[in-house]
Amino acid sequence: AKTGVVGYLGEGRPIIGIRADMDALPILEATDADYASQNPGAMHACGHDAHTAMLLGVAKLLAEMPDRPAGQIRFLFQPSEEASDEENKSGGIRMVEEGALDELDAVIALHVGSDMPACKVMIDGGPITAAEDSFFITLTGTGGHGAYPHQTVDPTFILPQVLNAINGIRARRMDPTKAGTISIGTIHAGTATNIIPAQIEISGTIRTFDEETRALAKAELEKMCEIARTMGGDYTLRIKSGYPSTYNDPAVANLIKETATEMLGEEGLLTPEAGMGAEDFSYMAQKAPGAMFMLGAKFDEMNRPHHTPVFDISEDALPIGTAMLAEVTCRLLKQHAK
Repeated sequence: AKTGVVGYLGEGRPIIGIRADMDALPILEATDADYASQNPGAMHACGHDAHTAMLLGVAKLLAEMPDRPAGQIRFLFQPSEEASDEENKSGGIRMVEEGALDELDAVIALHVGSDMPACKVMIDGGPITAAEDSFFITLTGTGGHGAYPHQTVDPTFILPQVLNAINGIRARRMDPTKAGTISIGTIHAGTATNIIPAQIEISGTIRTFDEETRALAKAELEKMCEIARTMGGDYTLRIKSGYPSTYNDPAVANLIKETATEMLGEEGLLTPEAGMGAEDFSYMAQKAPGAMFMLGAKFDEMNRPHHTPVFDISEDALPIGTAMLAEVTCRLLKQHAK
């Protein structure tokens, strides 16, 4: 995976993997933390530095454990979770393709949440993040002088009809019992006030949890774009498939829940909620039975969302996450040794 790192501890079977993503985001940090980024325009605005720190802590704990269960542990330090390379592949799928997860009996991971109470855990089996697909639409007409719209096929007139139809997919074409959304992110057109543009560029995202709804959303998007042709224009549609939905193996998720309950008590568990965000741990969880849990890390009363210049987390959560990963790994080693 180019800049990925895999650490090995122990040998033989079973083999348990622990993953931490490492990459930052192209954001100018606006915190006064003593650990703030020293590289302008690059910021750990999603907690991946915390994930890396915790996995290093797990490696130290397990390496020094005198009665560590038999088997091999793989420490998967993964690059490029936030973005894909020139072949549209993220670090997660790269590590899978390059064999970092071969022969694993299970794989686990965590993700900090800056909006969740610090030191609390959220875990559930089944889908926990959405599949993510991007789409790019070009609506075309003929364009012309703004004073003579009747001589044109105006794509700005076609645009709202297409947008309304796309926004209706969720309401009228998707099963209301299944989660999914389609959102428009960008619209670009025109160069001057008196020129009707010849084309309009639109882009957006599709988020779904199951493959049936995912396929339906893509097919319906194509149908709605065809409105442009009924109005005398034309269109092109390109869909860029992104990460699949992350599916937590119920057995692994239950083991994490039991561990959290014993370590933190019932009050240390949060009510599970699936999120519409995407996560490339999904590829690893397809390769081996796996589960990711959320670790609350709210820093203060200020709103510090992920992917913003003011993102920050409570370091109080780090020992909890480290201990959780280490203990779950030991339990998985024992479980799969049977």
